[in-house]
Amino acid sequence: MIRTIFNRAISSGLVEEKYYPFGKGKGKISIKFPDSMKIGLTIDEIKAIQSLELSDGENHSRNLFLVSFYFAGMRISDVLRLKWSDFQNDRLYYAMGKNLKTGSLKVPDKVLEILEQYPRGTNAHDLVFHDLAKLPDLSKANEVLNYIKTRNRVCNDYLKKIVVKAGITKPLTMHIARHSFAQISADRIPANVLQKLYRHTDIKTTMQYQSNFITKMTDDALEAVINL
Repeated sequence: MIRTIFNRAISSGLVEEKYYPFGKGKGKISIKFPDSMKIGLTIDEIKAIQSLELSDGENHSRNLFLVSFYFAGMRISDVLRLKWSDFQNDRLYYAMGKNLKTGSLKVPDKVLEILEQYPRGTNAHDLVFHDLAKLPDLSKANEVLNYIKTRNRVCNDYLKKIVVKAGITKPLTMHIARHSFAQISADRIPANVLQKLYRHTDIKTTMQYQSNFITKMTDDALEAVINL
C-alpha cells in the first residue's frame, strides 16, 4: 500500500522520485513476495462452463468471467467499469485501471453474444453491466473500489457453484480468468504480443508471469531423461 501511495504521489508531482524508498539500489527496500501456485482452466473446461444452463446470478457471474477471459484476462475492476461508449467500430477502447495504460482490442464474436443479454441504456452511467450502476458517482475512487470488492466476492461465490456443476475440480474465481488465458496462450503467442495484451509496462513482467504457465520445455526435458 505504501508503495502504491508513493507511485501515485510521484505521478502527481507531489514527491520527487529520489525519495522513492523501494527498489534494488543502495538503501532501498526490496519487497519479496512468496511464489503462489497459478493454475488456469483448459480449453475444454472453459467450454464446459460455456455450455451450462444457469440461474440469473450464476449466468451473470459466468458472463463476467468469460468477458474477462476473452479480453486476455481483463481484471474484474475493469470489466465492471466497461461502458458502451468504450465499444467503437467493433473494438474495445479502455485504459487499464491498474496502470492507466491505454489500448484497444478487437471484440470477439463470443463477447458480442454476451453483450446481447445486456440492452444498452438499461444501466446508469452508460455501464454495460449493472454491478456498479447503483453508485451515484463513479469518480469517488474509494467508494467504487470497495463496491467492486463486494461484487467480486459475490461473483466468486457463484463461480464456486458453477465449477461444481461443470465437473471441474480446480478452484474458480474471477482472477482465474487471467490465469486461464495465460495458460492457454503459453506456447502459442510471442511474449511481445502478450505484453500488449496484458498492458505490462516492462516485458520482463510478462515473461516472469508467463513462466508460470510455459511447461513444454521442462516437460520435454524431464521426458528425455526418464524415458529410458
